This record gives sequence, C-alpha cells and structure tokens, in this order.
Amino acid sequence: MTALNSTGEKELVLRLKDGDRKAFELLYHAYKKRVYNNLLKLLHSDSHAEELLQEVFYKVWVKRDSLEPEKLFPAYLFRIAANLVVDHFRRAALDQKLQAYLIASGTELYHHLDDLINYKDSQEQLNQAIALLPPQRQKIYSLCKIEGKSYEEVSILLGISTSTINDHMVKASRVIKSHFFGSKETAVVFLLTYMLNHT
Repeated sequence: MTALNSTGEKELVLRLKDGDRKAFELLYHAYKKRVYNNLLKLLHSDSHAEELLQEVFYKVWVKRDSLEPEKLFPAYLFRIAANLVVDHFRRAALDQKLQAYLIASGTELYHHLDDLINYKDSQEQLNQAIALLPPQRQKIYSLCKIEGKSYEEVSILLGISTSTINDHMVKASRVIKSHFFGSKETAVVFLLTYMLNHT
C-alpha cells in the first residue's frame, strides 16, 4: 500500500478510534514495513523486529480510544516502538558495549537540540521548556530558533548586542536540554524515537 496523505490518514485514524477494524488494517499495511525496517536496524534480529512490530500495532488497537487524529500517526507509532525497544533492551540485560553505545549516542543527540526540536511530536515539550525561561530570554530564543532570525537581526530588533543574545541563547539551550533529558532513561527514549523517525 502506498503512503497515506494527511487527509486520508486522519480519516482512517478517526475510524480506528471508533473501532473500525478495516481502518486498522489499512493503517497497519500502510506503515508496517517502515516500522519493521526501522526496528530491524535497531534490533538486528528479524524475529525480535517482527515481535515488536506486532506489539506496536497491538498497543495501537488496545489504546485506540486515546488516539488524537490531529497529531501525526507515524510519530505515535515511533513513540510506541521506541518505548518497546527500551523495554526489550532492559529485559535482555544490555551488555556493557551496548550500554556504552546508547549513552554515547544519547550524549551526541543531547548536543543536537536543533534536530530534536524539529521532531513535531516534541513541540509541546519544547513549548513547556520555553515557558520556563525569563520573559526576555523567551523572546530571544523564539526569535532565533522558532522564527529563524539571525543574531544580528535580533540585535537590531531588540536593541541589544549580539554577545548578549549569545549569552541568552546559551543559557536558554541549557534549560531546554535539561527539560528534554531530565534522566538517562528519558534521553535513551528520545534517542531511539529520533533514530526510528530519521533512518
């Protein structure tokens, strides 16, 4: 089955939410290959990838009442898959090398906040993190990161130096990163979700 457009996807999610099995089957066939391939890249096991694929869609069906049609369905799938992969690794008692890989990868992702905040499903958390900043810092961060203005443009707009803007941005990024990665386990979940959505 070919990829769904946003209108077709939303309609199917609405039908699924009402318990329509045919809509569930159509969504399953539209996304199963993509989810499976991404799980396989992380797990390196056909059987484990297939097992988790079935569990992803089982959870979708069981929790269909909580679906939000306005949100991207693939992002919902990837979030479920990421949590299942974390659970799988925990059950399998990760060896030291794999633990080191996840921690190192999580640290690398921590330093690439721009990539993470472009992930649409994280928008609500980003807004919550920005709300923690002082008013002036909120304004500067929003102008630079959300609206894409340069430090020079913001300097002229607000009448402050670019070095002051840089200082605000460094401090703002520190708060926002801390909000996103409050714990090592949270960081790993974000890492796996990001990897599933960008591979």
